[in-house]
Amino acid sequence: MYPTEFVLPMKAEMTDRGFEELLTPEKVDEAMKKSGTTLLFINSVCGCSAGTARPGTLLAVQNASKKPTHLTTAFAGYDTDAVKQARTYLMPYPPSSPSIALLKDGQLVFMLERHDIEGFSAQMIANRLTEAFDKFC
Repeated sequence: MYPTEFVLPMKAEMTDRGFEELLTPEKVDEAMKKSGTTLLFINSVCGCSAGTARPGTLLAVQNASKKPTHLTTAFAGYDTDAVKQARTYLMPYPPSSPSIALLKDGQLVFMLERHDIEGFSAQMIANRLTEAFDKFC
């Protein structure tokens, strides 16, 4: 598990902007069962999360005309049980952090895995998310 002092500012980057933190498997299940669209951001300490995934996700949510009903996040390598449970909703995709998923009425409809994030700019990630929001939200 990562040290708390490293993780808290990275968590706050999302929660300070309206993302609900999913800290337990039960909270994950509650969030995934809500009607509407749910954006699930699996946060991470890696450079691609800091450089493009978090900024791209926030940019998309801030600027999109259609937005997910619910914004959620859990931190890989820290909120271990919650992330494990969240990943059950992301099948058949293998574990990936960071990752960004969009679910509609509890069903996965769009997924960006680490290889879809790493090497891409925040704006490119925001554009892909905005397209998904337009299609599913």
